[in-house]
Formats: sequence, C-alpha cells, structure tokens
Amino acid sequence: MFDKLRQIEDRYRELNGSLSDPAVLGQPALYAKTAKAASELSSVVQTFEDYKQLLGGLESARRMAAEEPDREMRELAQAEVRDLEARQGKLEEELRGLLIPRDPNDDKNVFVEIRAGAGGDEAGLFAADLTRMYTKYAERQKWKVELMDKHETGVGGFKEIVLFIQGRGAWSRLKFERGVHRVQRVPETESSGRTHTSTVTVAVLPEAEDVDIKVEEKDIRVDVYRSSGPGGQGVNTTDSAVRITHIPTGLVVTCQDERSQIKNRAKAMRVLKARLLERAQEEQAAAIAADRRSQVGTGERSERIRTYNFPQARVSDHRINLTLYRLPAILEGDLDEIVDALAAEEQRKRLQEPS
Repeated sequence: MFDKLRQIEDRYRELNGSLSDPAVLGQPALYAKTAKAASELSSVVQTFEDYKQLLGGLESARRMAAEEPDREMRELAQAEVRDLEARQGKLEEELRGLLIPRDPNDDKNVFVEIRAGAGGDEAGLFAADLTRMYTKYAERQKWKVELMDKHETGVGGFKEIVLFIQGRGAWSRLKFERGVHRVQRVPETESSGRTHTSTVTVAVLPEAEDVDIKVEEKDIRVDVYRSSGPGGQGVNTTDSAVRITHIPTGLVVTCQDERSQIKNRAKAMRVLKARLLERAQEEQAAAIAADRRSQVGTGERSERIRTYNFPQARVSDHRINLTLYRLPAILEGDLDEIVDALAAEEQRKRLQEPS
C-alpha cells in the first residue's frame, strides 16, 4: 500500500509542476484535464502526509514512554501512544479506502426514472411517493431537480416520471436506488383494511457527456405531437411534445413537459444519450465478464432491493439486511443512514477484492 501511496505522491508533484508549464498553460483543455487529475489525487496525498506526521509523533511518544525517568511524564507519553495508535489505525483504513479506484461516474449528474410496476393505481401512487422522497433528498443535498417527463395515472400517481438531478455526488449517492422497491400498505380504496403489496422500479442513469456518446442526426427520427394533459387551460394546443426514436437501437424517448418543441427536443436528447451510455457501459462490462455483479446487489430491474411497510412504519433494505422503523422520515428524504450503510458495504467488498 505504501509503495502505491509514494507513487501517487510523485505523480501529484509532477501534475502540479505541469500546471505552471507554459506549454500546458497555453492549452485550456489540457490545463483543465491536468488540474482535474491533480485535484483527484490531492485528498490521498494530504491524508498520506497526515499519516507520515502521525508516525513521527508516534515514534517520539514511544521513545518518551520507554525512556522518560519521570513516572508522571512517562504515563502521559503512554496515553499519547495509545491515542496515536488508534488514530493510526483509522488513517490506514482511510488510506485503503482512498486507494480504491473511483467509479468514473461518481461526479456525474443523474437521471432518475421511476415507473409503476405491479399493483395498478396503488403502484402509481407509490411512484409519486418515491418521486417526492428523492426530490426531498435532493433538496437536503442542495442538488437541483428538473422534471424531464411524466405520465400521470389520473388518481394522483405516475405511470412513469423522469427526473434530472444535478449536483456534486448525485451518482455516488443515488446509484444504490436502482432496482425494484416494494410497498406494503392498505390502499385508501380498500374497505376491508387488507394490506396490498405493490412495486415500483427505479432506474438511475449517469448523464452522458458528448465525449461519451455521439448521436448522429441520420440515426434518429423525431416526431412531434400534441401534449396530453388533464384538460382545462393548461392543455398545450400546439404540437410541442417530442418523440425521438434512435433507429440503430430502437430506443424511444418522449418529452412533453415544456411548451416549447425546441426545449422538449433538447431534454429528450439528453435522456436518449444517458440511455445509450447505460447500454454501452453494460455491453462493455458484459464483454469483460458476463457474470460480474455490482458491489451491492446486481442492480437489475427485476431485483427487489427494498420494502416499505406502512403498517409497521418499517423500511428494510434487503441487500444489507438493514431495517429501520422510521418510514415517515425516510419518505421525507431522510435517506442518509441507508445510503451511508450501502456505501460502506460497497467499500468493504471492494477492499476485499484482489488488487
């Protein structure tokens, strides 16, 4: 581990030196790339520097604990040794975590696609509950939420809704939400008081950058149509809704949220690129190892990852056997305890992988 840390330290110094090189300064794209690379290493280098300073202090404390003739001073030195040894262990664990290769999507914005599954209207209502939960969570994280597309059920729920969530760490936190979410509760329309079970599927896609996915005009078909709505003055009376079909893959994306056809087309293209990026990454991963699983669960749409039980006010995440009895708070966006536990489990598994 320490050989690797020293290599990172050398690389960090090299990158910082390049930032003052006129050849790099004269190329904005290269300068930005170099600055980003240095920034990504800075936390590792700083933590390693803290660790080396701690080792120096620990050596001095041990020497004093062994050689100091004054008993009181010797006992103080022994206490300091114990404290520094505890901090040493924590710093070593932190350094191991920092050496884990980062998910290349961690800093990306995300599209969150929420779809009603089994359960009819009740599934649609729960899709609305999850939409509110993720919106509230984004507000807590100071992320920006943008509605991309929605298809309502007519009873206050959603057949499907797509959110764009923009902010630092959006992918790294929300990627654990991928999968099937199950709800157990008594629907308002249930006269006998019987608990029903419904499901909602959540897909989380990293935003595609232009360098990731290029979509040629010749490969898409764009159709425009009149936006649908519940009626009244809000109904769009122009053909502003957009449907984009990606001909090579058959992927279809619709957007009707904006009154402007141009804005709807731009939003739909962003969603299409994200879906194409997801497909490309899945194909690449399958080519490397067909049976490779994600670090926490498989991430497949068909997998039940979490249950929300209303009668018991219970939320259970089945991937890590975590059960919390504070469902109302979680539905208000208090997701950090669950996300932190999933992130810790992911890190634990990755630390166990052979380097």
